[in-house]
Amino acid sequence: MSVLIFSPAIRRLTLGAAALTFVSPALAQPVVVQPVVVQPVVVAPAPEQIVIVGHYGRLPDNVESASSIVGYGDLDLSIPAHRDILRQRISLTARYLCDKLGESDTGPGSCRDEATRDALQRVGTIWAHFAPRGSAWVRPPVWVAPYPQTWVTEYP
Repeated sequence: MSVLIFSPAIRRLTLGAAALTFVSPALAQPVVVQPVVVQPVVVAPAPEQIVIVGHYGRLPDNVESASSIVGYGDLDLSIPAHRDILRQRISLTARYLCDKLGESDTGPGSCRDEATRDALQRVGTIWAHFAPRGSAWVRPPVWVAPYPQTWVTEYP
């Protein structure tokens, strides 16, 4: 049995030719370079709104309450005047809901009183942890109330 001994140069040439045979189809492919576009991470702001819930009478039998959202994203709750505006929004929305539910009386235990007290209790938690708006804060559009605009001056 005879063993052929090739010089190192011939071995390298043979291995190189074999490598080119396998790599050449890949080298013939067109190279497409696509730019890398880095998308910014957008975090949606927390909804700055509170739900007012009214419970009372003149609804269909299968409905026991009605609710409406009061937005405060346009207010800086670190300012006392803005807190007063939110209190008024809550009060007027509770009045509106309970009016829609058929209640006209006020006072302790009334629909309006309960809805307002419940909402203000939840707002108290928000006020306790509210940080002042920074200089980069962009005020969103003013919240649009469900009740008539004249109520703001009629029921201060």
